[in-house]
Amino acid sequence: MARELLKLEHINKSYEDRQILEDLNLTIHENEFLTLLGPSGCGKTTILRMIGGFETPDSGRILFDGKDITSLRPEKRQVNTVFQKYSLFSHMDVAENIAFGLKLKGKSQSYIRDKIKYALKLVNLDGYEHAQVTQMSGGQQQRIAIARAVVNEPKVLLLDEPFSALDLKLRQSMQREIVKLKKELGITFIFVTHDQQEALSMSDTVVVMNQGWIQQIGTPESVYNEPENAFVADFIGDSNIIDGIMVRDKLVHLLGKDIPCINTGFGENVPVDVQIRPEDIQICAPEEGQYRGIIRQVIFKGTVYDITVEAGGFSWLIQTITGHEQGAEVGIRLAASNIQIMAKPASEDEEAVSDE
Repeated sequence: MARELLKLEHINKSYEDRQILEDLNLTIHENEFLTLLGPSGCGKTTILRMIGGFETPDSGRILFDGKDITSLRPEKRQVNTVFQKYSLFSHMDVAENIAFGLKLKGKSQSYIRDKIKYALKLVNLDGYEHAQVTQMSGGQQQRIAIARAVVNEPKVLLLDEPFSALDLKLRQSMQREIVKLKKELGITFIFVTHDQQEALSMSDTVVVMNQGWIQQIGTPESVYNEPENAFVADFIGDSNIIDGIMVRDKLVHLLGKDIPCINTGFGENVPVDVQIRPEDIQICAPEEGQYRGIIRQVIFKGTVYDITVEAGGFSWLIQTITGHEQGAEVGIRLAASNIQIMAKPASEDEEAVSDE
């Protein structure tokens, strides 16, 4: 594991009478691509702004390389921010925008010239030095904003939902560019998004947040395949989440039937949340499934079909690469390894409540 670079310790923040963050603790490592993921209002942008120095916590502290920077001004931090709105200067050309921070630092003309060339090559915009930013596309403007941040050689680059204004194809292209850029620069990236697919495809570490609380920290694979609670399971991708009873280790009572699973350690006859991903459910002949049901809806989504099956008193979402006929009777088969058991939330703060 890389060394610790940033630590947020016991952070609290309120706006008027609304608590945004409560006793938040987070460690970020050197050269890590960490994404803060959650619905609007969960506190992720507030965290980013605190790290950047644009907000101050009500209590708690922020450490950078072991030094307390909680009250340090933004320009004194080894951090640069790429904002959602880009914040480019419309009266300046591309080179002038990129050079702005370097001029404030009193760098020489030759140094600035070299840095501009380096940054433009890095973001695949060679030769655009004298282009007017107002005449550039959204994707090009985003790259200029990134180049402007990179030339200042920050140890941490903060990105606040930088692709939200771009169309799907351009957004996906920029996601690939950012991952490539991170590998080339070897610096720490902290990325804010509410887009689950974006977080899963780009990150080393995903921090899932809800209502000012961290719900889970882990790799993209772990938060998707092993969610710690129903909120994470529901927020990260599509899920079927069903009330169940853990009969004993490796056996869960689900919709009137005892179903084998691989989970242990929950105790006996304990209420649990059961998560099954739509792609992990097999449609079979009625007599071959653990449940029998009727196909209520079939939606073609390009690469897969979303199929809704009413079975066992529950409306199942199933994803398959083959279509099925609406109204047909089918069976549903669940593999033990594809059933994820989660503890019921211990408090309202863990409840699976999203405001989106």
